[in-house]
Amino acid sequence: MATGTLPDAGQILNSLINSILLVDDELAVHYANPAAQQLLAQSARKLFGTPLPELLSYFSLNIGLMQESLQAGQGFTDNEVTLVIDGRSHILSLTAQRLPDGMILLEMAPMDNQRRLSQEQLQHAQQIAARDLVRGLAHEIKNPLGGLRGAAQLLTKALPDPALAEYTNVIIEQADRLRNLVDRLLGPQQPGMHVSESIHKVAERVVKLVSMELPDNVTLVRDYDPSLPELAHDPDQIEQVLLNIVRNALQALGPEGGEIILRTRTAFQLTLHGVRYRLAARVDVEDNGPGIPPHLQDTLFYPMVSGREGGTGLGLSIARNLIDQHSGKIEFTSWPGHTEFSVFLPIKK
Repeated sequence: MATGTLPDAGQILNSLINSILLVDDELAVHYANPAAQQLLAQSARKLFGTPLPELLSYFSLNIGLMQESLQAGQGFTDNEVTLVIDGRSHILSLTAQRLPDGMILLEMAPMDNQRRLSQEQLQHAQQIAARDLVRGLAHEIKNPLGGLRGAAQLLTKALPDPALAEYTNVIIEQADRLRNLVDRLLGPQQPGMHVSESIHKVAERVVKLVSMELPDNVTLVRDYDPSLPELAHDPDQIEQVLLNIVRNALQALGPEGGEIILRTRTAFQLTLHGVRYRLAARVDVEDNGPGIPPHLQDTLFYPMVSGREGGTGLGLSIARNLIDQHSGKIEFTSWPGHTEFSVFLPIKK
């Protein structure tokens, strides 16, 4: 029987689609296969001897925990490591193993597509659960509120002292405020009036509104793609979406100030709600604030979830509902010093 010859280790590593690095205890790179060179956007020669964290703008790996595991003679795995290179975020599954010669073998497999898919599935499940919850609560809240408001109105008429009406007016005002809150939670009950026009008209209205709220230490930058085609949308609803996101960015910057970028681009060959579109409009709102806390990111579009003290947590929930009605989607990426929300709207032709 013929005996086949195995390729050497270098040939095997060079052919892998996963990124392979050999690093020392200081995480300085001693070897990078072609996939790792492509990921890190550096040649093997430039990578050699450079500590991995110095190559990245952001690296979420808990290096101390990894080194503790390796020193204990155990392997280490983190199924969701975020790293940022040249402003681009990558989500990877990372495995580390100590080799007999003392070097550390790092294998990084891309998880961006899986993460994005699971995030979309999670958001869809959240939306259904939240909608059912809100509808049930709305029914239970609105009926008693109507009774309270009606009773307060009758009591106002029956009070002998008009000065006492001040107290019943408070009841009426607060009942109206709660009813308005419930209506906002439910979102628009009727589909909007779609017109075909440039999304930049909406963007400019948002800029005009927000510009009046900007402190001196915040810069709002417009970066529009003039070739972006017109698309059918409800201008009022999309204005509400973008206004909510831009105001969130402004509030996230806080007293330290910073920069907000409102960007438009054309996206190509995009699948939205199971339909493949040749063209779609992409609107990004980017800020250089502190980033969204990791513990909030998976529930960010839930109603009543807010990372800001005093926030209602309704803005993003309403925004996602409106974008869903346009057969679009909202995505975000966030790490310290960078948060970017991207709204995708189909261009139907």
